[in-house]
Amino acid sequence: MNYEQAIRYIYDQLPMFQQVGWRAYKAGLDNIEAFCEHLGNPQNRFRSVHVGGTNGKGSSAHLLAAVLQAAGYRVGLFTSPHLKDFSERIRINGQTIEKQAVADFVSSYQGFMSALEPSFFEMSTALAFAYFAEHKIDIAIVEVGMGGRLDATNILKPEISLITNISYDHQAFLGDTLPKIAAEKAGIIKKNTPIILSERQEAVAEVFEKKAKEENAALYFADQEFEIKHLNGKKYTVSKNGKWYFSDLTCELQGNYQTKNIGGVLKVLELLEPKWKVGKAHIEAGFASITQTTGLKGRWQILGEKPLIVADTAHNEGGIRWVTEQLAEINYENLHIVFGVVGDKDRSPILQLLPKNAKYYFCQAQIPRALDAKTLTEEAQVFGLQGLTIPDVNTAFQYAKTQAKPTDMIYVGGSTFVVAEIEDL
Repeated sequence: MNYEQAIRYIYDQLPMFQQVGWRAYKAGLDNIEAFCEHLGNPQNRFRSVHVGGTNGKGSSAHLLAAVLQAAGYRVGLFTSPHLKDFSERIRINGQTIEKQAVADFVSSYQGFMSALEPSFFEMSTALAFAYFAEHKIDIAIVEVGMGGRLDATNILKPEISLITNISYDHQAFLGDTLPKIAAEKAGIIKKNTPIILSERQEAVAEVFEKKAKEENAALYFADQEFEIKHLNGKKYTVSKNGKWYFSDLTCELQGNYQTKNIGGVLKVLELLEPKWKVGKAHIEAGFASITQTTGLKGRWQILGEKPLIVADTAHNEGGIRWVTEQLAEINYENLHIVFGVVGDKDRSPILQLLPKNAKYYFCQAQIPRALDAKTLTEEAQVFGLQGLTIPDVNTAFQYAKTQAKPTDMIYVGGSTFVVAEIEDL
């Protein structure tokens, strides 16, 4: 079996949630426990940091990986979804898993998977854990797929767990209130294992405090210790308990919303000491080179300057709120937004946040979950958003570029899958 055959098999036989939604979702840990036991429990053969939350967990995971790599460690990184190719999900020191390794794994365990019937994400998790164990990494940064309590990654026994924030997303699976969603996210809190919350949110703080107490887990709210200010572009200042920590920290990840993530990352790195030798020089080096070091794309990624073109994978209420706040701070003459969403979520909270003074190009990604572009256009009009219906993502993007002047701005987003289809990415 070659890579193309392996990928075709896992897409056809193990439909992924990002593509088809609820039909691919399997709650519970039975499958992943059985799979990993069959593999010799590779998850127990490396150390890890477990990263959950609604928004910011991908950025935080990549920041942690970049810093630990800068400190000289061999770092595994497991994230989802991918943008261009499946291999992006599994990396060691920034290098994606070899395509032959994916093909060999699928070929070797095809019979076992046919009997077990794991989900796409369960298979991906098992593959990542086996790959990390085989390559004898020092530590893995593992991002939760969805939720936490019943997520396949939750069989880990990490050094530390990090939860970035709580916002509305995947309510059909995680609950329709913030406390219910928080309870699912809090499921990654392990007995006697430190847990860090990037920010204290009063609506859900009690949920985490209760769970941490039950598990005898030391609980830290990073924003109670670290104050992060975005100066401009890639520059940030950081103070800790009122004292300067970094007066000029360069972070390749742009966007005001990174101020929410940086404190949590710094607290994780602080608690990893003294077992893991990570100093300020490593933090500065890792933050300054994160995209080159880890291959991260799609987080306020600048694709052009005149006009300013930005792509961002924010796709839920919390993420879009951050994006609109960022857009409001940028100087441009006209704003053009290439926008598409998935169809199995409530779009109203997102649509009502979007700026009404922009010209929209409504599109749809080439996946079954994508909302029909014409339907999106009609729904957006209810919220005062006006524009064109151009279903193909790249056609919409290219047309927006013909309409934008050098002094304008183009934003591409609404869905990870819209960003993933941009050919310029």
